[in-house]
Amino acid sequence: MNIDFIITWVDGNDPEWQKEKAKYSGQTTGDKRAKRYRDWEFLQYWFRGIELCAPWVNKIHFVTCGHLPSWLNTDHPKLNIVNHKDYIPEKYLPTFSCRPIELNLHRIPGLSENFVYFNDDMFLFQPVTIEDFFKKGLPCDTAILQASYVRGVDENGNFLKPENYNTSNIMNLVPINRNFNKKATIKKNLSKWFAPCYGSAMGRTLLLLPWGDFTGFKNLHLPYSYKKKTFEEAWEKEEFLLDRACTHKFRDSSDVSSRMMSFWQIAEGEFYPRSPKAGQYYSINNDESKNERMYEAIRLRKHKMVCINDEYSGPDFEGVKKKILVCFEEAFPKKSGFEK
Repeated sequence: MNIDFIITWVDGNDPEWQKEKAKYSGQTTGDKRAKRYRDWEFLQYWFRGIELCAPWVNKIHFVTCGHLPSWLNTDHPKLNIVNHKDYIPEKYLPTFSCRPIELNLHRIPGLSENFVYFNDDMFLFQPVTIEDFFKKGLPCDTAILQASYVRGVDENGNFLKPENYNTSNIMNLVPINRNFNKKATIKKNLSKWFAPCYGSAMGRTLLLLPWGDFTGFKNLHLPYSYKKKTFEEAWEKEEFLLDRACTHKFRDSSDVSSRMMSFWQIAEGEFYPRSPKAGQYYSINNDESKNERMYEAIRLRKHKMVCINDEYSGPDFEGVKKKILVCFEEAFPKKSGFEK
C-alpha cells in the first residue's frame, strides 16, 4: 500500500505574502490573528522526524502559496512541491484561510488514494509503521463522542470576535447529521465504537448515546489518515457548505473544516479503531512552568506522534521559540536529506 504524506506551510514573514494579505485584510471579515501565520521555525525538524521515523513514506507533498524555506532540498526524490494554484480551484485564490487549502487536498495531482495529512505543528518523534495510520485498507481513527461547545473566549478570558470563535467542530456536525443516522451507524459498527483500545474514554460515548444526533467527535489533534474518495463523496453531497467555506479569504465562524472528513469516515464506518493514546497534544503556554512537560517531551522524544499547538500570546515570543528550538535540536541533531 502506498501512503503519501501532506504538509501545509505558510511563511508569515514573507514580505510579498504580507502585501498580498494586506490587500484583502480590510475588505473581508474573518480570523486574521497573527498566530494563524507566524513561523516558529520548527519545519526542518518535521522533515528530520519523517526521515528517521517513517522512511517507508511514498511521497511528501509540501503545500505552500509559492514561498519555500531557503534550506529545503527541492531535488529530494520523495518531495513534491505543490503550489496552491496547482490544485485549488482558481475562484478560491488567493486564500489566507486553511479551509480551501485543506478541503481540496484530494485534487493534488499524483496524490495516492491513502494519505496522511499533517498540520505544520504535528511531528513524528518515534518510529511508526503504515499500520499506525492504515489497517486493513482503512484509515485509523478514534470514534469517541463528545459534547461540542462554542469557545468564545481566549485563554485569558477575553471575549473573541464572533468570527474567531472555535465553531468549526459544531459546523462540521451539520453535514454529518444530514447524511448519517447516529443510531444506525453505531449499531452497524458496534465493535469500532466500543473497541478495547479506547479504554475509559468510551465512557464519553456511553453518556452521549441517548442524544438522537451526533453531538461531536473527540479531536486528538494528531496526523489525519484520509482516503481521497471521502473528500470526493463529501464534495458531491455537500458542495454548498464546502464551497462557502472555500470562498472565505480568512477563517470564518460559518466554515466547516477538513476535520469534517474524519467525522465523515467515522460516521460511515470506514475506519479502523486507534487508541486515543496514539500521540500527545501540547500547547505553547504563556505560563512557562506549564511548558516544562512539553520541553521534556521534545528533548526525550517521549511519544510517537505529537502536536505542539501555538496558544502563546505572551511578550517573549522569540525567547520561548529559542527554548523550543534548543529542545528540537537535541532531539534531532542530524540534518535530513530534505535539507541542503
